[in-house]
Amino acid sequence: MKLPSIRSVCINVITIYLVTLVGFTPAEGAETAKDQVAVVNGTVITRQALESEVARAKNRMVAQGQPGAGVPTEKMDQKILDQLIDMEILLQESQKQKIQITDKTVADHLAKFKARFPSAEAYQKALKDLNVSEVELKEKTMKGLAVQALIEKQVTSKIEISDTDRRSFYDSNPNFFKQPEQVEARHILIKLDPAGDEAQQAKAIEKIKKIQQEVKAGEDFAALAKEYSEGPSATNGGDLGFFGRGQMVKPFEDAAFNLKTGQVSDIVKTQFGYHLIMVTGKKAGSTISYEEANDKIGTHLKQQKSSELIAAYIETLKKEAKIEKSL
Repeated sequence: MKLPSIRSVCINVITIYLVTLVGFTPAEGAETAKDQVAVVNGTVITRQALESEVARAKNRMVAQGQPGAGVPTEKMDQKILDQLIDMEILLQESQKQKIQITDKTVADHLAKFKARFPSAEAYQKALKDLNVSEVELKEKTMKGLAVQALIEKQVTSKIEISDTDRRSFYDSNPNFFKQPEQVEARHILIKLDPAGDEAQQAKAIEKIKKIQQEVKAGEDFAALAKEYSEGPSATNGGDLGFFGRGQMVKPFEDAAFNLKTGQVSDIVKTQFGYHLIMVTGKKAGSTISYEEANDKIGTHLKQQKSSELIAAYIETLKKEAKIEKSL
C-alpha cells in the first residue's frame, strides 16, 4: 500500500526546523532599512538571514538532485521569506502561550539527530554544510520544538478521524490497496559488452552454456551464482529478493514471471548480458483488507487534515499580526 504524499507550506515550515535543521535568525538590535526584508510584530528578519536560508535551500535541492540553481532567485526569495514570516509568527505565539521546552527534550532530540550520522566527522561535516554551529543548532531546535508543541496543542490534538472517513477513503481509492503479483528469484549473469566483437560474444555464450549444463546436472544454483555470476548479487548467491512487474528489464521479467517455483530458465539475453534465472518463490496479487489498512489510512487522513488546519491557523495568526515586507 502506498498512500500519496502530503505537502503544505506550513508543514514545510516546521520541517525546516525539525528535519533539515535550517532555521532563521531574526537580527537583534538596530538595522538600517536596507538590511531589513520584513518586520513581524517588531521583530526584524534581515536580508542576511534570508540570503543564508536561500543558499541553504539551494544546497539541499542540489544534494537531492533537484534543479535548485535553475529556480529564479526572486521567486525563491519570496517563498523562503514567506516561510520565515510564518515561522516567526508561530514562534511568537508559542512564547505568548508560554510554551516551555526542557533542556532534556532538546538534548534527546539532538542526540537522535546526531545518531543518524555514521561518525562524528560526518556529523560535523553536516553542520559545516548547513553553516550552523552546535550552539545555533541547539537554539534552532528549541524554537522548532516550541512551534511543534504549539501546533500539537492548537491543531493536531483536536483532529479526529472517524471510521466513516477511513472507510470512505478505502472504498474510494482501491488502487492504493492492491498488492501486485511478485516473483522471488536468483540469477547468474555473464556480462556482455555492447561494443564487443563476435569473438567476445561467443566466449560469453560458451561460458553461460557451461554453467547451464552444471545447473542441469544438479549443482546448487546459489553456489554456482557465487562462483560464476558477474552481477552485484553474486555474493548473495544471485538472490534478487521479491520484485514486481516493471522492476526488471522486459526480457528478464517475462522469463521470471513465466517460470514456476523451482524452475530454471533457458538462457535469457538482456542489455546486461546472458542470464540464467531460478524462481524461488511467488506471491499472487492481492488486495490489502480494510482492517489491515485502517491504521495507515487514519495516519494519512490526519496528516492531510493537519496540513489544511495548520495553514488556516497560520492565516488566522497573520491577520492579527503586523507584518511589513520590504522585498
